[in-house]
Amino acid sequence: MIPGKHYGPRDLLAIARRRKWLILLPALTISIGVGIWSRMLPDQYRSDTLILVVPQRVPESYVKSTVTAKIEDRLQSITQQILSRTRLERIIQDFNLYAEKRKTGIMEDIVERMRKDIEVQIVKGDAFRVSFIADDARTSMKVTERLASLFIEENLRDREVLAEGTNQFLEAQLEEARRRLIDNEKKLEDYRRLHAGEMPKQQDSNLQGLHNIEMQLQALLDSMNRDRDARLTMPPSPSGDPMSSGTAADQLQAARGALRNLEVRLAPAHPDVLRMKRIVADLQQKADAEESMRPVSAGPVTRPATSAELMRISRMKELVTERGNLDRQVAYKQAEEKRLRAAMADYQKKLEAAPTREAEMSELMRDYETLQTIYRTLLAKKEDSKVAANLERRQIGEQFKILDPARLPEKPSSPDRLRINGLGLALALGIALALTGLVEYENETMRSEEDVRFVLNLPVLATIPLVAQPRWRAIWRWRLIAASATGVAVVSAGVLFAWRMLK
Repeated sequence: MIPGKHYGPRDLLAIARRRKWLILLPALTISIGVGIWSRMLPDQYRSDTLILVVPQRVPESYVKSTVTAKIEDRLQSITQQILSRTRLERIIQDFNLYAEKRKTGIMEDIVERMRKDIEVQIVKGDAFRVSFIADDARTSMKVTERLASLFIEENLRDREVLAEGTNQFLEAQLEEARRRLIDNEKKLEDYRRLHAGEMPKQQDSNLQGLHNIEMQLQALLDSMNRDRDARLTMPPSPSGDPMSSGTAADQLQAARGALRNLEVRLAPAHPDVLRMKRIVADLQQKADAEESMRPVSAGPVTRPATSAELMRISRMKELVTERGNLDRQVAYKQAEEKRLRAAMADYQKKLEAAPTREAEMSELMRDYETLQTIYRTLLAKKEDSKVAANLERRQIGEQFKILDPARLPEKPSSPDRLRINGLGLALALGIALALTGLVEYENETMRSEEDVRFVLNLPVLATIPLVAQPRWRAIWRWRLIAASATGVAVVSAGVLFAWRMLK
């Protein structure tokens, strides 16, 4: 091409006429080669089936399904299981697929080829399509039917396994929650038993008990004070001392009676008991002395007691008995006072421990209520899961249903030979035009008067047409034949290579 020159349609047509063989031969050669290659491609038949996702027949408000994953996620999981090597190898052997490739290829490549021939496509939210491409129409239909049945079976199996797994998991969690709840109940029972009477709910009864004991103690103290006052205000024994009148033997007898009364109500180390023992010992010595001074021949002389002496002795015994009764009452009331004060201290201790027990009990009850809530929640979920598992076992849950069964393909789905030939023709023309443009770009020959004037800027005196010699024509003819043969050979080799690759 001449640099700087503008080429119009007339110039382009002239180039096309001049390079017609350079355009036609590559275009025809490539087009014919693509056509032959497309005819050599094996027919591929595609069969598909439409599967509908049928929702469970029991309303969700009554029974909630344990399978909550989206159909896209579950379909992807099921597809991965069906496209596993084990499943596909079984299908390949059952239908004798890829027989020629199995003779020379390895099973991994054949399984991978089958994965590419299987297509799973979601049509809409509640349906998806499964298709398979094979060299034989009937084989394509049979394999598609097998794949559809595998999708249905795998869906039922997965749902049942998931429901059973959920049920077993909830059962284990429920048993664990029950064990923890029982342990917590035992802990509460032990705590209540250990701190009986110190619970916050028993505070009112403790206050009432403390008040009652205070009233009893006050009444007891008043009664004990009256007894002590009565003991202090008692009149003395007649004639000053109960043992001051009568003979020594009579006084000894009266002293022994008083000692017996004191020993009954007082401790042996009590000062009154010790004093009375000394009196008894002195009277014993006095009585022995009187007995030794009495004449032997005279015999025992007994002086009859007068009425006054008898009254004094009787009065003395009454006073001793009354004093003994008062002393016993005071001693008993002192012991009762000690018991009441111990009970008051116990009630006071329980009342003081109530805030601590309330905090500890609140923590225990909080844990217990939490465990109880967890247990009730798990129990409800366990029952729902049990019903859902029964729903899946009876196959009335969500299912896959074949809406459009696989049909026998009436014509191949691939290759699209018309499209391949059209693309081949377009490619051939493009290559031919590109080759022509490259040749013309490198050729700067001046072929017309306009070219001479444009390049040399000189006037043209005359034009001499090209006179082709026979030798030149022969050379161009042989060049054309060689180029055509080369093109045919290249295209044939490419077609043969592609055919062998497809096989």
